[in-house]
Amino acid sequence: MTSSLPFTGFPKQSVTFFRKLAHNNNKMWFDQNKEMYEQQVLVPARDFIMALGLKLKKIAPGVQADPRVNKSIFRLNRDIRFSHDKTPYKTHLGIWFWEGSRPRMECSGFYFHLEPERFMLGVGLYAFPKDLLDAYRQSVVHPLHGPALTKAVSAIKKNRDYYIGGQHFKKTPHGYDPSHKNSEFLLYDGLYAGVELPVSSDLFSEALVELCFDHYKNMLSLHRWLLALTKRV
Repeated sequence: MTSSLPFTGFPKQSVTFFRKLAHNNNKMWFDQNKEMYEQQVLVPARDFIMALGLKLKKIAPGVQADPRVNKSIFRLNRDIRFSHDKTPYKTHLGIWFWEGSRPRMECSGFYFHLEPERFMLGVGLYAFPKDLLDAYRQSVVHPLHGPALTKAVSAIKKNRDYYIGGQHFKKTPHGYDPSHKNSEFLLYDGLYAGVELPVSSDLFSEALVELCFDHYKNMLSLHRWLLALTKRV
């Protein structure tokens, strides 16, 4: 289903749906409540994507805001093939706005994540594909791109509410100097900034668009550094 209405906030039933799904994570319950998912989650999510996508173009002109499942809206179904957890559905809403010419999950972008008790905003790239990881490491120690990364991260960390994520490795990769002033970033296999917020009245009103935009703008320096990286590869 589609909607052409302006975004006025997520309904409280969006949160209710995910809270109930967490306690009834099975196909029978979902099939019985599919209409609730489509009307109370997907319809407002599409309106949100269109409204925030338009706003994001002011700071990320090439941003992609595509209100389809498997585009800006992450699928609700979990991939359980290699997981010990066989519950079939995710208990959160994930929305992705990406910028760049690579496949959507290989681009830096802006992430929105809604759970019953909190929502999370993120900026960056969650996991580097191999060719981009190699280029990233070279940029970390580059005489120009390395200091630019430090500056981008420092600008974000001035606000203590924000965190930097993506660290994965315990040792500096082979061929790189562990004493390099940027060696910390060589331990990352993705790079992103984020902030967690409690569910509040903003979620249920049009004010959510401006709230998200303000946070994304505060973390924009990292997105721009990563966007430049993907353009060099």
